Amino acid sequence: MLLFFTLGLLVHFVFFASIFDIYFTSPLVHGMTPHFTPLPPPARRLVLFVADGLRADALYELDESGNSRAPFIRKIITHEGSWGVSHTRVPTESRPGHVALIAGFYEDVSAVAKGWKENPVEFDSLFNESKYTWSWGSPDILPMFAKGASGDHIYTHSYDAKREDFGAHDATKLDSWVFDNVKDFFHAARNNQSLFSKINEEKIVFFLHLLGLDTNGHAHRPSSRDYKDNIKKVDDGVKEIVSMFKQFYGNDGKTTFIFTSDHGMTDWGFHGAGHPSETLTPLITWGAGIKYPQKVSAQQFDDEFLKEWKLENWKRQDVNQADIAPLMASLIGVPFPLNSVGILPVDYLNNTDLFKAESMFTNAVQILEQFKVKMTQKKEVTLPFLFTPFKLLSDSKQLDILRKARSCIKQKKFDEVVSLCKELIDLALKGLSYYHTYDRFFLGISVVTGFVGWISYASLLIIKSHSNLTRGVSIEIKKSSHLLPCSFVAIGVLIAFFLLIQACPWTYYVYCLLPVPIWYAVLREFQVIQDLVTSLLSFPLSHFVGHLLVFTLGIEVLVLSFFYRYMLTAGLIAFAGWPFLTQLWTQAKITSLSWTFFSLLLAAFPLMPVVGRKPDISLVMGAGLLLLLLSLFVVTSLMKRRSSFIKEDLWVHGLQMLNTVLSMYVVYSTHSSLLKKQGLPLINQIVSWATLASSLVVPLLSSPVIFQRLFSILLSLMSTYLLLSTGYEALFPLVLSCLMFVWIYMEQETLQHSGVSYKQKLTSIQFSYNADITQFRQLYLDDIRRAFFLVFFLVTAFFGTGNIASINSFDLASVYCFLTVFSPFMMGALMMWKILIPFVLVMCAFEAVQLTTQLSSKSLFLLVLIISDTMALHFFFLVKDYGSWLDIGTSISHYVIVMSMTIFLVFLNGLAQLLTTTKLSLRGKHKSHLI
Repeated sequence: MLLFFTLGLLVHFVFFASIFDIYFTSPLVHGMTPHFTPLPPPARRLVLFVADGLRADALYELDESGNSRAPFIRKIITHEGSWGVSHTRVPTESRPGHVALIAGFYEDVSAVAKGWKENPVEFDSLFNESKYTWSWGSPDILPMFAKGASGDHIYTHSYDAKREDFGAHDATKLDSWVFDNVKDFFHAARNNQSLFSKINEEKIVFFLHLLGLDTNGHAHRPSSRDYKDNIKKVDDGVKEIVSMFKQFYGNDGKTTFIFTSDHGMTDWGFHGAGHPSETLTPLITWGAGIKYPQKVSAQQFDDEFLKEWKLENWKRQDVNQADIAPLMASLIGVPFPLNSVGILPVDYLNNTDLFKAESMFTNAVQILEQFKVKMTQKKEVTLPFLFTPFKLLSDSKQLDILRKARSCIKQKKFDEVVSLCKELIDLALKGLSYYHTYDRFFLGISVVTGFVGWISYASLLIIKSHSNLTRGVSIEIKKSSHLLPCSFVAIGVLIAFFLLIQACPWTYYVYCLLPVPIWYAVLREFQVIQDLVTSLLSFPLSHFVGHLLVFTLGIEVLVLSFFYRYMLTAGLIAFAGWPFLTQLWTQAKITSLSWTFFSLLLAAFPLMPVVGRKPDISLVMGAGLLLLLLSLFVVTSLMKRRSSFIKEDLWVHGLQMLNTVLSMYVVYSTHSSLLKKQGLPLINQIVSWATLASSLVVPLLSSPVIFQRLFSILLSLMSTYLLLSTGYEALFPLVLSCLMFVWIYMEQETLQHSGVSYKQKLTSIQFSYNADITQFRQLYLDDIRRAFFLVFFLVTAFFGTGNIASINSFDLASVYCFLTVFSPFMMGALMMWKILIPFVLVMCAFEAVQLTTQLSSKSLFLLVLIISDTMALHFFFLVKDYGSWLDIGTSISHYVIVMSMTIFLVFLNGLAQLLTTTKLSLRGKHKSHLI
């Protein structure tokens, strides 16, 4: 059986990895020729301001007094330049946003998975194409455009990462540091001849990355006074820098200024998904080559923003975020970034129609180059008779459009040139997508074939090893035993040869060859299939259809819960009525009522808001008090019992209750300290980390009796969970655990009802790593329900208070008891542990269910595996490569989540066994397990 689980784990890793090869491969290609507009550019230098985390509405709207928070930028909009909204794509994070702005392409997950701070993939950028680039700002952003660049012409000036403290008194200092250092830089340049000559060259870029707004938004929310005052601080800084540039360069009119943001921010202070507050960012441009403000009587936009902003009379020109890169390249006359997919927004340009037409033509040729390289790469590794070219953009079509565009330039039909170039760009981008996803269907069929085979084999293994069906191998199979393996070997050789002559990557061999041994294993169990069919034929058709419908409905509820959390509420309400549909109500009324009560109580959580909630420390304190009251009740009950474990358990529980009180104090004092902008107290930080470190050790000191051990685990993990909570979610593990305790009692009752005589009290059954295999029984139909309950509770633990499919469901404030200095990996790890705590509680309860129902963990695990794999296969078919980027990302993340759950179920099961069966003794020897 160990071999099966090992192979199963490997198979699931393959299925999990397949989604990255199919959907997360990098779209980048290399080998293109740089292209730039042949006419003189309007600007010699460009200044790019990126206010990290600035929402469009926060900048453009007026305050309560009817005044702008950014008067200088407002004056630019109405008197000097052009403005609009830059639409970002998911994920709305700093790195992908800056890549889109400066390199002109939307970074895929494959790049983010390889590294965050540095440049994990080779891509061209505006900075690389410039003669010189100087940048100031965050150490998380600046290095990725310098590393991998050709030459050493990109200079970075960044502050210490420790400055990025969400608990700092004044985060605007991050922006002040940038503005002050830029001023010092130009002051020093007056006395440095080498530097002075460099900054007077043409084709140069100055990049100012302003992180204060992002930091204040995370720490205090965008509606806070801190965030709004920071906008004024940025506006003042931009005004000073613009004035300094004009003085330094003698107001030569050759400087272009661009002010924008990488992403916005939700009302609750986070970003990463596709909410308009995250995807709508400001874009203001002015200076050399930029159109002056245009007054209009009507606009093409239907939203209410223009009226709210009082900007309805000034022409708004929206762009996609990647469009800003070709705009900047055109303005200073450098080649368009080779990997850019942005379309030049010609309406922003204040230049001749010839310049606009030539720039647009260059843009089209640059994107067409990527299409040609992509097509050539795919053609070289595909057999000629199997290659299907992109029909909408044939070689003749390309030449025809380019010839027409060049002819129109000569005839001065510049509007037609722009139209033709946009048509060519649109076709080239569609062609890029076509070749990027060329192998997707082929790989998808291979993975699905393997998936179905694996589910079939796992099902047959359950029937063969854990049911009462007749087992054995038929004579016919034995006689032809040599034919079956030879046939599958031949199929494998043919597939490998087919992949070899097409020079496919090694991963293709894994996906395409994996189904071969899986289906061989399925067909080897022909006798089991025969027995199953015979058994089903003897089973009443109505009963079979009824059970199948219930199972299918359950799977659909689980699948729909990933899209609509209230489906979990519907499921829990159905669970609440379960005792009344069986004889459990007559057997155990108090237990049944408890089950119904806690099921309905837990059903309320999925109806509560996932995101947008405000911190409410009183709810965290309330959860802590309820935990203490429950602890007092349990300790009192233990003291009434006479057991050799009483003293040991009492001091362990007493220590955990003290830890709960400390956690409540740390949460309250940390929240108060941060509100006063006094930062995170060191003693609070020490206590928090000590609590986290001890949470997995202290329960091991308690007795291995089911009730005491599970309650000890709850107390320890809840102390950590309180430290990671900001509101109502602190109550969730407590209610979930109460339901889990009742579930264990309920399963004992159902087992007794099934006729199994073995029944002990939970106050006497002990967790034991070396379980007696003779106590295990065969599977009943009711065990499918037990496995389904486990999967349902795991999904509820996952989505009960948050939604990991959208990372902005989680509040950074939840980790402030541990650290406030920005550290994405450490913060991510803490939030991941917060997510896992309810999982651990469910898995520990499931360990008790397996023990009390005398069921082999292997058989139940196989049932859970089949249910989760059926869900994963469902989500595999729901993966989209069309529609909005949010829809695409969500569909992919659902598959990844279910596959991760399947893989980590093994890890969680091991952790649960460790927590429930291991016994530590401070006296240096194990205590007796006898009652």
